[in-house]
Amino acid sequence: MILYNVTVNIDNAVHDEWLNWMRTVHVPEVMATGCFVQNKIARLLTEEENGGTTYSFQYFAPSMEAYVDYQNTYAAALQADHTKRYKDRFVAFRTLLEILE
Repeated sequence: MILYNVTVNIDNAVHDEWLNWMRTVHVPEVMATGCFVQNKIARLLTEEENGGTTYSFQYFAPSMEAYVDYQNTYAAALQADHTKRYKDRFVAFRTLLEILE
């Protein structure tokens, strides 16, 4: 199992609208690609004073091949959609992990 983690710090001025959009539009679109079998959303509890709220969006792929398919086929358009909508209101970074147990 592969865990694709997207950590996003969002400006509090757009937080509520963004979180609703993520839950009702973006995450369902990512899951609709068929590349992931499960997802979770978590809010970071140990915030630093950075003017925003930080979330972890976790997507579980059954194999590296499924993750690569997502990256090659879907990721650019989905990320561009998010960036266009929330330009200069967020910072994001992505990590890829292999689930061992």
